[in-house]
Amino acid sequence: MKKSITKISIYCSLFLSLAGAAKAQSADTTAEFKPSGKLWGYAFGDYAYKGSSDNIGTATTPVYRGGSNQYTGMPASANMFQFRRIYLGYNYDISQHFSAEFLLAAEDDFNGGLDNQAAGDILTNGKFAPYIKLANIRWKNLWHNTDLVIGQQATPGFAKTGRNDQTSEEVWAYRSIERTISDIRRTPSYDMGASLQGWFDQKGCFGYTAMVGNGSSAKPETDNNKWFYGDVYAKFFEKRLIVQLYQDYEKLNWGVYVPKSSTNAAPGFNGPLYHDRNMTKLFVAWNTKMFTAGTEVFQNTILGDTKVTGKDGQTYYRTSKAMGLSVFVRGRILANEAGNQVLGYFARYDNYNPSGNLSNVVSDPNIKSYTATTSNYEPTTKEQFVTFGLDFTPFKNIHFMPNVWMNTYNSDLSVTGANASGTKYSTMNSLVSGVKGTDAVYRFTFYYVFGK
Repeated sequence: MKKSITKISIYCSLFLSLAGAAKAQSADTTAEFKPSGKLWGYAFGDYAYKGSSDNIGTATTPVYRGGSNQYTGMPASANMFQFRRIYLGYNYDISQHFSAEFLLAAEDDFNGGLDNQAAGDILTNGKFAPYIKLANIRWKNLWHNTDLVIGQQATPGFAKTGRNDQTSEEVWAYRSIERTISDIRRTPSYDMGASLQGWFDQKGCFGYTAMVGNGSSAKPETDNNKWFYGDVYAKFFEKRLIVQLYQDYEKLNWGVYVPKSSTNAAPGFNGPLYHDRNMTKLFVAWNTKMFTAGTEVFQNTILGDTKVTGKDGQTYYRTSKAMGLSVFVRGRILANEAGNQVLGYFARYDNYNPSGNLSNVVSDPNIKSYTATTSNYEPTTKEQFVTFGLDFTPFKNIHFMPNVWMNTYNSDLSVTGANASGTKYSTMNSLVSGVKGTDAVYRFTFYYVFGK
């Protein structure tokens, strides 16, 4: 009898366990995924006052350095209220394995007004205009810990995947103040193409991104050459130490080898344009709640980017090499009872030197003049950028930031210098100058985020 009772108890326990498991399984299998979306956006702008302006020309014929940098060409004492970026995005989870991303953006509101240059997302009537910046679909876990993204998307070094918070832009966290140093030089932060984003571990401490794209950002492709991007990253010490290595490559133009002849005095590579670029970048940061410090360094080698006119009347193309170094720190001064920042600070210093190989170019006794094919990598002018300020956050995702923005320009070549044939550097290029100039801007920046 006792054994029978024991058997009955065991059977009952087993039955109840199986019933519970069946119920749980039923709940898991019958629970349906519900598609959902989220509207979000942000905007930042300033009241800006131009304290000093770089101009190595004259008042009637100005010559500005800095290319497409913010505030290049804006005269001293100019002031404006201005949006510099407006985002409106929508993210939609289609299924457990697919999600979509869409983003409208209006940026760089420069229209040839106070800044004396035509740039930015401006209609013919001078009004601010949005464009499609992101539009992509993500196939999650195409295989173990690997997502496939197709469409217009953030490129490696800028990609935000949910686990991938190692990028310099995210860690710097003040895009509302200034782009990262590689972004300033217009390394594409977004592009039309396909990428694989993967993780080597479940916590997302080690991962990679590989992408092929048009290299034209939001504009249509104009050639058959593609831009190849890739990065690997690692996080150590509970994700406080972040290390990222980035590499890209694009073939830009590829001429046809022409041997020297009676009609072609420039043999081989001296004639046709062989033009490509590749950047290697390292980013290292120490990231905590109280403060964050980081450094980003890159070298960009651009084959054939310096176009040289020789005294013999021939055209030559020479390689440019540019180095960039950025160091920043940000931190918390005051926090509320919940531990959220109320008052913070930030500071950053960039040193940009595009003049690698320039001395070899101008030392050629045959040189008459030279120009840069890529304006953002004009080899004559070195730049030093400084910004610092305070961040008042009265409520999460609302920021008021008084700050200083300064960019200093200086020529790598002496205005009185000359090469062995006696050709002065200042006659080779109009940007060779003995004048050290600074664009200094004093701003009150506002930045707000909604839907996040």
